Amino acid sequence: MDKEELTPHMEELKRVLEGKITEKELMEELDKYVNEYDVDVESAKRAIKRKFGGEESGFVTGDAVSKKIGDLTGNEPNVDITAKIVYVEKKQIRARGEDKTIISGILGDDTGTASFTIWSDGYELEKGSVYIFKNAYIKTWNDRVQVNMGNRGAVEKSDTKIEMPERSISYSSVESKIKDLKEGMGNVSVTGRVLSVEERKVNVKGEDKTVYSGLMADDTGKVQFSAWNDHGLKEGETILISNAYIRGWKGIPQLNIGDRSEVTRVDDPFGNTDLGTSSNKTLGEIAESGGGLDVGVSGLVVDLRGGSGLIFRCPQCNRSVLGGECANHGKIEPVHDLRMKIVLDDGTGAIGAVLNRELTEKLTGVTLENAVNLSKARGESGIIAREMAPRILMKRLAMRGNVMSDEYGPMMIVAEAETEEVDIETAATKLLDIVEEVL
Repeated sequence: MDKEELTPHMEELKRVLEGKITEKELMEELDKYVNEYDVDVESAKRAIKRKFGGEESGFVTGDAVSKKIGDLTGNEPNVDITAKIVYVEKKQIRARGEDKTIISGILGDDTGTASFTIWSDGYELEKGSVYIFKNAYIKTWNDRVQVNMGNRGAVEKSDTKIEMPERSISYSSVESKIKDLKEGMGNVSVTGRVLSVEERKVNVKGEDKTVYSGLMADDTGKVQFSAWNDHGLKEGETILISNAYIRGWKGIPQLNIGDRSEVTRVDDPFGNTDLGTSSNKTLGEIAESGGGLDVGVSGLVVDLRGGSGLIFRCPQCNRSVLGGECANHGKIEPVHDLRMKIVLDDGTGAIGAVLNRELTEKLTGVTLENAVNLSKARGESGIIAREMAPRILMKRLAMRGNVMSDEYGPMMIVAEAETEEVDIETAATKLLDIVEEVL
């Protein structure tokens, strides 16, 4: 989109952000999201609002409408909800280069339950108490509603009595394979083999506690688990975890063993299957689940994105930097590095992927030394990505890594990658068979 087409959207953002960013900076941000990152304009506007402190609740106008949880549709900009806290926790996130504490959990009323997030730590909420969430805005994630509180919302304690139906806090558990786990799921049972387990000390509200975490797998994938209680888990044993709930970190489902959960040892149903290997998924399956650990994918490289080629990193934290300044460490003497940011397509969907120096050199034949010398000789670093493009575009790759998600969609951090040879005759025959079946 050109500047003229972006102007109406920029004017809308100016009204919401109320002077938190200059007009020039705003246009640069909008142009970068839409034209460089290929993000649709509505998603770009939402990302900019969050980045510069104009939450979705910035659109609040008039009086809020009171609603029950069961009546929420997922697109309300301004709603009041009276509900009981079923579960609550404070956690640290990193936003705009700064550590921030937010409050999240599950709330419920007599019509159902929903997850919630308060984008500040200015409240002390008690499990089992009832509160009024004022001027909340509602979104959806994995087909479930989420209650969000921005800087124009408020939470007040209420004397309202809420009796939650048995179904909303049911102890019945639904069996699930690891590949089918999604953020927001509750009361799930998972059978898997423990691949690793560790305990570590954390400080919660000034009190030292031990958290037990690790990795488990079944014949469909892997998942991280965590528990506040010691269940005596050992590497190599097969367990059944009942009544667990699923939370997510950057789209990667994480299995939480809560107070209502049960852990039992069971006979291993997986036989000689090597559960330490990665699980293969189509990109369509990844888009549906949102993320995953140690996932294998294959597809065609259809794009080499901006930010590929020769880049600079902070020698202390390894973050990529521009202009010799790190967001964490200020002015630094940056070091050179190579990477590729590609788009992979397998016909069921597409995914972004980041490949490190080692994999970039392996797949393109462009070494860091050659890239630095060529960049110095030509007086620019952009030529390196142009050298890489014909060596990687339209190549078929098999990759393995962790897949995370944000507002731009899923992204794989690639651990292994190989080129795949395509048997043109076999592929053409298969395609012809499909076409003939349709006809």
